[in-house]
Amino acid sequence: MANRIVDSARSVINKFIPDIYIYTDHLKGANSGKSPGFGLVLVAETQKGFFLSAELSSTPQGQGPALLPEDLGKNCAKLLLEEIHRGGCIDSTNQSLALLFMTLGQQDVSKALLGPLSPYTVEFLRHIRDFFQIMFKMEIKPPLEDERKGGDKVLMTCVGVGFTNISKVIK
Repeated sequence: MANRIVDSARSVINKFIPDIYIYTDHLKGANSGKSPGFGLVLVAETQKGFFLSAELSSTPQGQGPALLPEDLGKNCAKLLLEEIHRGGCIDSTNQSLALLFMTLGQQDVSKALLGPLSPYTVEFLRHIRDFFQIMFKMEIKPPLEDERKGGDKVLMTCVGVGFTNISKVIK
């Protein structure tokens, strides 16, 4: 099953770059936590050292339409290519986590360059505004002349609330 997933993911990604490595880690039964299905996580590293990822898993048996391993591999590879196309320093599934860390950080200016904001991130920003009274400054950054690929980038800037853990032991 793992080989079928890898071959189908590789068939999509190899059209763009032949130098890819996909590692498999397959477990069965109790070693896998009695997982009811299978999945794939693909990670790409940019030339500047940023990681973009995509993940997809099958639906458990009896809880929806069955998904072939080949379809899962192709769909996950397409999701990774979509993340690469979107660009930015953080993939769309982790945008809200980075913004939360910026919000809770020191009372200093934090910046992050994101690709187009996902609908989840937009709603998350509303929650940040309501809960922490923090507003982010958003600047649209069009791609540079030599980087005419992908969508516009959004530079997110805020001043953190300076959250500290009041229950930590001081020695």
